[in-house]
Amino acid sequence: MTTTGERRGLDGRTAVDGLRPVSVVGPRGRRRPGLLVAGVAMVVLGALAAIWLVSASGHRVPVVMVARDVAYGSVVTREDLTTTSVAVDPSVAVVPAGQASSLVGQRATVELRAGALVTRADVTSAGVVGAEQVLVPLPLAAGRVPASGLSAGDRLLVVDAPAAGADPAPGVPRSFAAQVVRVGPADVNGTVVVDVVASAGDGPALATRAATGRFVIVVLPAVTP
Repeated sequence: MTTTGERRGLDGRTAVDGLRPVSVVGPRGRRRPGLLVAGVAMVVLGALAAIWLVSASGHRVPVVMVARDVAYGSVVTREDLTTTSVAVDPSVAVVPAGQASSLVGQRATVELRAGALVTRADVTSAGVVGAEQVLVPLPLAAGRVPASGLSAGDRLLVVDAPAAGADPAPGVPRSFAAQVVRVGPADVNGTVVVDVVASAGDGPALATRAATGRFVIVVLPAVTP
C-alpha cells in the first residue's frame, strides 16, 4: 500500500509529496494612460516654468542710479548720477542709462539717496517753487532747531510766538504751512537759516516773523505715498 507523505511549508500551507502548492496571484490593476500623460505634462510644464523664471531674473537692463545724496530742491549734476544693471518689472518707471544726461540740470522733487534708482517723478525742470508759491528764509536759533535736525522736504508749521518773557496770547496762535527746501550751515552763534516754500499769500506774514524772530516751528509727519 502506497502512502502519500505530507509536509508543511514555511508559509504554513500543507503540500503533498510530489505535488506543488498552487500559487495565488492577485489581480493586476488596470493601467490608466490618461493619468500617466497628465503626470508627464505637469513635470514638463514645471521644468519650463523654472527655466522661464531663471531666464527672466537674469535679464538685466542698465538704468540710472543715484551716486550720492541729493537734497530736495537741489540741482542734479552729472556727478550725482551713475548707472547699474538690474532686473526690474516693466511697470517700474526707471530711467534707462542712455538717458542719464536728460536728468542733469533738473531739480530733485524728493530726497535722493545714494544707491536708489531714479524715476522721472524724482526730478523736475520747473523748480521747487511753484507759480503760487514763494521762498522765505527762516533764521532758527540753536534752541529752536529740532535735536534730530531738519532735512529738505520736511513739512512744517510756522507758529506765532509771544515776545520773550511775555505770556502767550489767548486763543489758538496763527500758523502757516511751509516745506523745507534747504538747510544752511550753522553760524558761529548756532543760528541756522532754513529756506522754506509757502503759499504766496503767506509770504509777507512769514517774512515779518522771520525778521522779528517771534515764531516757532512744528515738524509735521511725512506724507506717505
